[in-house]
Amino acid sequence: MRKSLAGILGLTLMACAAPSIAQNQAVNKTVPFAPGGTLRIENVNGSIEIRGWDRPEVQVHAVKSATRSSDLDKIQVNIQAARDRVAIQTVYPEDEGVDAAVEYMIRVPRRVVLELASTVNGAVRVSGVEGSGELRTVNGDVSVTEAGGGFSARTTNGSIREELESFAPKPVSLETMNGSVFLALPPNAGADVDAQSMNGEIRTAEPVMLDGAFGHGSFRGKLGVGGSPLRIRTVNGAIEIAVWSSTV
Repeated sequence: MRKSLAGILGLTLMACAAPSIAQNQAVNKTVPFAPGGTLRIENVNGSIEIRGWDRPEVQVHAVKSATRSSDLDKIQVNIQAARDRVAIQTVYPEDEGVDAAVEYMIRVPRRVVLELASTVNGAVRVSGVEGSGELRTVNGDVSVTEAGGGFSARTTNGSIREELESFAPKPVSLETMNGSVFLALPPNAGADVDAQSMNGEIRTAEPVMLDGAFGHGSFRGKLGVGGSPLRIRTVNGAIEIAVWSSTV
């Protein structure tokens, strides 16, 4: 009887000590979308991934996760869709402690304007598109790959990496506090560069041509023949400007 009771108590303690199993719930929606249209997405907890494809549609795949299944329905994924604009917003309940996150995977036409892609805790990743936009997070990295155009990016605790096969003549700002900034541009890119790192070096790889003045952790001058403003800032991290290639 004592062994049986001890076994029951042991199982009870194990159950209490076991970590909570996350509950998941998927949201899927596909809507018509004209190439060159505008996408806006706002999240709080969770990463955002945006990929280009050859369809005139936006496909939204969102996965909500929470430690309590009752919290899943409290988080809303609101999607407002028109032919040339899609807005996605993650809505959390007010004044309720909800331990939950939403991970987004979004497919868009290759030509797109990312009016805003933002989260607080999570990465923002963009690939296979051509356009412009604002990419923001607080705790996470920002990356742009296999892309063209010009994308401004901002994070606080994370690095920024952009690999652009083509560069549009538009103002671009890349800013972080704790992380590095890597930017690869095509050989013929032109920009007026203003780069500064308080606690890190600035590097350029051949044959990147910068015409201007290097200071202690700063550079101000021209890339190529010059062009639109290119502002790069970090506090704790290095800045590197390189030439784009398929092996970057």
